[in-house]
Formats: sequence, structure tokens, C-alpha cells
Amino acid sequence: MNPREVLVCSGTACRSAGAVEVLRGLKAAASDCGLADRVRWIETGCMGPCAKGPVLRVIPDDVLYTEVCPADAEVIVREHLVGGRIVDRLLWEEGVTSPVELPFFAHQEKRILAHSGTIDPTRIRDYEQCGGYTALERALQRMSPEEIIDTIAEAGLRGRGGAGFPTGRKWRFTHDAPGVIKYVVCNADEGDPGAFMDRALLEGDPHAVIEGIVIAARAVGATQGYVYVRAEYPLAISRLTGALQEARDRGCLGVDVLGTGFDFDLEVRVGAGAFVCGEETALLASIEGRRGAPRSRPPFPAQVGLYGYPTLINNVETFANVPAILRNGVEAYVALGTEASKGTKVFALAGQVRYTGLVEVPIGTTLRDLVEDIGGGVPEGRTLKAIQIGGPSGGCLPASLLDVPIDYETLTEHGAIMGSGGVIVLDDTACMVNVARFFLDFTASESCGKCVPCRVGIPTMRDILTRITVGEGVAEDLDRLRELAGVVKSNALCGLGQTAPNPVLSTLRYFQDEYRSHIEDRLCPSGVCTALLASYTIDPETCKACGQCAAVCPAGAAQGETGGSPFRIDEGLCIRCGSCFDACPFGAVPRGGGS
Repeated sequence: MNPREVLVCSGTACRSAGAVEVLRGLKAAASDCGLADRVRWIETGCMGPCAKGPVLRVIPDDVLYTEVCPADAEVIVREHLVGGRIVDRLLWEEGVTSPVELPFFAHQEKRILAHSGTIDPTRIRDYEQCGGYTALERALQRMSPEEIIDTIAEAGLRGRGGAGFPTGRKWRFTHDAPGVIKYVVCNADEGDPGAFMDRALLEGDPHAVIEGIVIAARAVGATQGYVYVRAEYPLAISRLTGALQEARDRGCLGVDVLGTGFDFDLEVRVGAGAFVCGEETALLASIEGRRGAPRSRPPFPAQVGLYGYPTLINNVETFANVPAILRNGVEAYVALGTEASKGTKVFALAGQVRYTGLVEVPIGTTLRDLVEDIGGGVPEGRTLKAIQIGGPSGGCLPASLLDVPIDYETLTEHGAIMGSGGVIVLDDTACMVNVARFFLDFTASESCGKCVPCRVGIPTMRDILTRITVGEGVAEDLDRLRELAGVVKSNALCGLGQTAPNPVLSTLRYFQDEYRSHIEDRLCPSGVCTALLASYTIDPETCKACGQCAAVCPAGAAQGETGGSPFRIDEGLCIRCGSCFDACPFGAVPRGGGS
């Protein structure tokens, strides 16, 4: 039997679904079969399809197994590793073994995620076998700082943290800033709800990020750097910390890097998880041990940054692009993307879509490609209503804009932003007024409160939205929301406040009929705003008397006998919590109704 490798996805999502227990079971079963020394077990980073986890691949057979549970471990070893027979019931689709044959993978172009899910992120040797640190060697031994910057600028790399600022230009600003002491900071404070791109990169390919940071340090003349990671990412912190030590041991960090006379070291700084610390000046304040709050700009960090010295700040994904650009050349990089935005973008696909997970596509890919071709569309029986892109600061685009290309300028034109890459798919059960209120509630609670537009304006908008969702809205509220949004966008101190109104403005732009329905008809068309519901009912023609509604009803309003006549809801006891709607597997509890 040929030696095999078994790649077990050990990113946070798969670990939470039981990947560690699966791997333990595989090793035990293999030992019992005498295979302990004939199989290499590799704990990888995220493979992408988080909704199908735990997932694993058998190499060189190139067979992908999904939704594997610990009880399946013995079967995989006995049938596949020993008997050479594929376990069909664990395949994603019947008869499809290789990932490249699945739409989820076939429609992607993995450049940044090329190693995540295929190597052991805790072994620098695995990264080196994929060409790792050759770009750093080239940058230090054969390129001047100016040549490195020119190469990044020629590639057209734009910052992947959200704003899309040209990376080469930012590097040049820092390089040209006067001063002997300079810093490089990697922003890994990923705080958007539903976003996990940076976390997955640090978990699955930390050396790519480190290599990119060291190259950037050489380009701008920095000798010290920091990776600012939020404390909610323990696995990312652990793997990054281990990778840093490996890089030092290999001479890729520290004094006299790769024997070139260049000194640079990198440290991890753990943040408490404040969303505002994703803003670069607030992040720097936190590293310095001060309260994480933004300051006015200019001067920009490239001029006056950490401890008052010129500082280059890019996010995780931006740095991860750098080694590939130097290793494979500018032409290979610019072959993907649009005229104004080159390369690929990593997205975290979440919400009401069949296949949630981590995906990478060329910039310019349409929303339809992302949501339908890769994500498989919304669940059966539901219809797509909106795509929320760009995190809490992003916008909600309607299903009619599915063919819009995903690039910085086009999304801004339609009222959204690229952001760091969070994408939340919303189906027809979503109330867009409530969605806007949710994001305003988030940004209001995460605001540092330093400036009046943010401290007062965002909570005021949130309160107006709350009134609308409980049936107390008036027609003038829509004009008030637009006016307040304009004031906050124009006058807030930092990006958090300046972009916070986007969910409100985009939902007003595309879903104004839902706002008017809440205000004029006192009706929530999606049935989410329970204060606007007369009651919940059970359709006797659809009800199967399974008893699921009664099992979850906290007030005892869902009544009936399992297996008997259709259940009913006692309106006098119903508290309109919606538990029955969520629990019913047959759609027998319709939503809607006026108060």
C-alpha cells in the first residue's frame, strides 16, 4: 500500500465541530490496524467549507470527506486506508471525490489560501517546501528597498482591510518619512460580525503573513514590528507565536536576517477585542498601553505613528499577498482582478446560504458567483432578499444586484463597501429594518464615544429604528434618519463613525417599502418584529402534529397532542417570541399579520 497523508481541517470552525476528536479516532484506528507509521496525519488550517465540517482529505487519492464524526474514524481507516474503498456516504456529493470537481472549490481561485488546508501550519518546513521564504531571500539579497516598493506598486496591490488604499503608496510614504526608528504593524483585530478571514489565515498559513511583514519592514526601513490580534483568537495566537519562534530559529527573524545584515523582530500584542481598535490610530494607542481611541489625522501613522515614529500598518491579508507577488512576479499577480483592483479577495461567506465558509475569488467576481455558484444559494424553500457586504460598516444590496461585480468602486457606487470581506446572505425571513437596527446597535456599543457625531448620532439613529420596529415610527423618521446619517458620515472622527450609517442608508435606498410598511401599516412583512404581529398561528393543513412547537414554546401557548390532531396556539398565552416558527420543520407557522 502506498504511503498516504490524511489532511484533517483543524481550523476553529472544524475544531468546534469535533475535528480534534475525529483525528484522535483516526490515529487510534490506524494504530489498531498497524498503520501508525505508514500514514502522516496533518492538522491543517481552514479548508474552506465550514458548513460541511469536520472535513478531511486523503492524499494522494485526493478524496474529500465531509461532516465526519468521531464514529466515522474507524470506518475511514478500515474501508479506505486499509481496504482502498471510498466511503461514499461521507462524500460531499454522491460519486464526487475530488474537491476540484465541486462547485464550491471549482469557482474559486486560491492564491492567498493556497497553503491553508494543505500544509501543517506549525511546521516551517511544510511552508518552505511550497516556496516559502524564497521571496524574502530575494528581497533581502537582490532587491533594494525602492525596488521592493516599486514591485508592490506595479502589482497594484490595494489594502485588504477595507479602504483599498494602494499598498505601494503607503509603503513609499513610510519609507520616505524622516527618522531612523520605524515600525511595521499588522492589523489582525478582525471585529466584523461574521468575518473570519484574518483568523483563518493566521491559523492556516502564519508564515506567509510573517514573510510579508518582514519584506515590508525591509522596504520601509523598520527594525521592529507587532501583530495586533484580538484575544478571541486563541488558536491563531498560538500558531502565530509558534511560527514566529520557528522563523527566528531559521534566521528569518531577529538579528542579521538570513545573513544579510538586516535586523528585524516581530512580537504579538493581544487586544481585548474592541471593534474600534481596528482603526489604525486606535490600534496604535492600544499597543502603547493607552485606551484604544482614534485621533485626528493628519499626521498619518506613516509620518507619526507608534510611539511617535513613522509606522506602516497593513492588515493580515495584505501582507499575505506580498510573498506571492515577489515569488511569482507581477504579471502573474495582475492576471487576475480588474483594471483598478488586481488580484484576489478572501471572503467569509455566512448567513442564510447553503455552504458557509471561507472563499477566495478574483476581484471583479459577481455577487451571483459568490452566493449561488460557490455558496449554493439560499436554503430550499427560501428566496434571496439581500446581501450584506462589508461588515457593520457595509451596505445591504438587494437580490436584483446579484450581477454587480465585487470591486471597491462598484460596491461604493451601490451603497456598500468591500470592507475586510464579510458577506452575510439574507433570505426572505429577514426584516431589513431590523437588520439595520442590529448593525447600528453593534456600532453604538463599540463606539469609543470620543466624538459627538458618533457618540450621539449613532444611538439616536438606532433609537429611531427601534421605535419603527415596535410600531411607534412616524413618516418623518425616514427624513430624520437620512439627515442624521449625513451628519455622522461627514463629521465623525474615524472610519467607524463615518461608515456606520451605511446599513441604514442602503436599506432606505433599496427597501424603503419595508420601512413604510412598518410605519404606515404597522406591519413587519417578514414577521420578525414581534410587536407588530397580531399573533402566531398554526396552519392545520400543514401541521404534522410533531410537537416541535410545543417543545420549545416558553409560555405553553403551543398546544396539542403529538401524533394527533393539528396543534394550535392559545393567543392568550402567546408572547410572540417566534420560537414555534423557528422550530417547525414543515413551515406550518406562518409569519405576518397586523397589530
